[in-house]
Amino acid sequence: LSLADYVVTEAGFGADLGAEKFLDIKCRKAGLSPSAVVVVATVRALKHHGGCPKDQLGVPSVEYLKEGAGNLRRHVENMQNYGLPVCVAINAFPTDSPEEHQYLRDLCARLGVPCALSEVFAKGGAGGLELAEDVLGILEKRPVRFTYPDDAPVADKVRAVCKNIYGAADVVFSAAAKKQLAELDAGGFGRLPVCIAKTQYSFSDDTSLLAAPSGFTMTVRELRLSAGAGFVVVVMGN
Repeated sequence: LSLADYVVTEAGFGADLGAEKFLDIKCRKAGLSPSAVVVVATVRALKHHGGCPKDQLGVPSVEYLKEGAGNLRRHVENMQNYGLPVCVAINAFPTDSPEEHQYLRDLCARLGVPCALSEVFAKGGAGGLELAEDVLGILEKRPVRFTYPDDAPVADKVRAVCKNIYGAADVVFSAAAKKQLAELDAGGFGRLPVCIAKTQYSFSDDTSLLAAPSGFTMTVRELRLSAGAGFVVVVMGN
């Protein structure tokens, strides 16, 4: 950070998982404030979220893309809710169509964020120039708006992430998790940040809930203390 003009870090997989942890845990504890966020999307993944059969992902279909585009919209809006400048990179595949790329560009325009086609796999550095220019165009130092207060209880932090990032309506703690919450409090660890472990295939803890689901309930199965790292791992669903 002190020696380079620009520092890029990958906070995947999924802005609901990697980026949430990077922002709410790492940035808070290290005093970091990113100058920009790049949300990486693929036409194939968004068509999957739109219900497209796996063997048809390479067949152009703006309709499936429209059905799944809510997933990208929520990722972008989540990052905007942190108060940070956002742009989108479409990771291009040879099976994508120009119409599909244009649909995503138009969607991003409606969201008020730049959108670039990333073709670095096929074209090397030249394929990343549009994205690089977009990133340079949005760089701005702003404080991060965290999802939860540092001093909130673990259970409140879990609810904040599940409701504000995932879109859940409610969170249920198993009997074992409730017992572990009490043990964390008794041991002086009841205010640590939460590192949530759930499926990467859905905003929820149910792999079958695609796109941008809402109104669902998430289940905390167990809590695992990582005292040295300074957080509590929260295991959701199965």
